[in-house]
Amino acid sequence: MFKVPKIIEALAKQRMEGNMVEGFVKGGGTQYPELLLFGEAPGENEVIHGIPFIGRAGEELIQSLASIRLDRKDVYITSAIRSRPYRWGTKKERDGTMTKRKYNRPPTQKEMIAHAPFIDYEMAYVQPKCIVTLGSVALQRLLGKDKKITELHGQFINAPIQYLANINDTTFSHTKTHYTIIPTFHPASVFYRPSLRAKIEADWIKIGAYLTKLCNESRGPDV
Repeated sequence: MFKVPKIIEALAKQRMEGNMVEGFVKGGGTQYPELLLFGEAPGENEVIHGIPFIGRAGEELIQSLASIRLDRKDVYITSAIRSRPYRWGTKKERDGTMTKRKYNRPPTQKEMIAHAPFIDYEMAYVQPKCIVTLGSVALQRLLGKDKKITELHGQFINAPIQYLANINDTTFSHTKTHYTIIPTFHPASVFYRPSLRAKIEADWIKIGAYLTKLCNESRGPDV
């Protein structure tokens, strides 16, 4: 089980102080995995249980992995930030009363910069065969703000990714190393746009085919 050193984790937490975030959900998994799954940020359930991608979204993701004969133990899971970004809002209860509660929100660029040392370390040392970005935030964290999931989902991208060349930088640089990245939609997107399910399933078929090709190439020709 690959783990980020505690000093890197402590730095990420320190740099997030003062932001409207809570918790710190460690990702993790095996080093040199088949896939690195790169999400947006933990949600309420993840913060409570300390496990990434659980609940309904997690079930969707596990089904996608199972469709290409993988499960959690075969992959590494991380995200743009490891804490839950939230905003305050109100909810109307059944009895008509209004209650104040926290709602998930996308992480800001400033928060992703603050958390970058943790993510950058993972990317440098996990060394996955392929990175699957889950949703727009994940895609843009690695490849830039101009990238659109609707245009790039299911495509194979071989490119450098964004990282902080210096921990005090406020803008991203690009790695010298090129990574294979396949973007797809966030697992939770089907709850709001059921029509995306067919596209997600097609993307995962491509991901599975790519991994099968890598496996066959590593074995070499049959004798």
